[in-house]
Amino acid sequence: MNVQVGDIAIGYSIHGAGQPAVFVHGLAEDRHHWDPVAGRLRGWQMFALDFRGHGETTLGRADATLAQLGGDLSGFLEAVTGPAPCVGFSLGGCIVMQAAALRPDLIPHCVIVGSSSIVGSRVAAFFEQRIDTALQDMPRFRVDLRQDSAGQIASAQAKLDAITARRVAAVGEGRGYVNAARAMVGMHHTPLTPLLGQIRCRADVVGGSQDAVCPRKAQDIIMAALPHGVYHEIPGVGHLMGEDNAEAYRQMLQSTLDAGRA
Repeated sequence: MNVQVGDIAIGYSIHGAGQPAVFVHGLAEDRHHWDPVAGRLRGWQMFALDFRGHGETTLGRADATLAQLGGDLSGFLEAVTGPAPCVGFSLGGCIVMQAAALRPDLIPHCVIVGSSSIVGSRVAAFFEQRIDTALQDMPRFRVDLRQDSAGQIASAQAKLDAITARRVAAVGEGRGYVNAARAMVGMHHTPLTPLLGQIRCRADVVGGSQDAVCPRKAQDIIMAALPHGVYHEIPGVGHLMGEDNAEAYRQMLQSTLDAGRA
């Protein structure tokens, strides 16, 4: 399915039945990130979307800002589901936090998974390097993406080729990746952290105990800034939590979504 939101056509899929909840993937991902839990969340109808320039969503007039990506999410909520809990993974978590801060009328509860509200100088330099490679040498970028994927799993090494193939398909020719990675670099210069105090709804923050991309320190920074944050941790998983332990991922998403409804 797709829906026109502003200058882009957003691709999305629907799984399950019940109260609507919107799911936003991370950088170099698409809505298939949620496949390990799709249709398995009792009482929830999952709307999993591809954000700008990833998967089946068009790039449009991209400006490489988190503000635009958050606005896309708000537009999707207005056009498709109405106000709904939002779950965001990694950069998707940043997008959800951005939207929740500026459009509290649309997001009554957010679940922030493996995310960060600030990008340090070392990570910003890493993304700048990946941007350059994506612009100049896509075959090399795909090799680098496999290496990056290997560093984001704790125990799912047997699935590395399949994970890499899915992520390569998600970024396509790379322009959407470049746009989103530049938005990440922008969080080095303008952190999201000061905006988090405007999030008035419950926010469940989920970390993976073996996550080297967004470690506990990143979750602690988010928690310190949120007025109504609750922290949870999934043991033994890396950044790509659903790949390492799909059932633990499902249970965590089920319990956090249910807690926001209680």
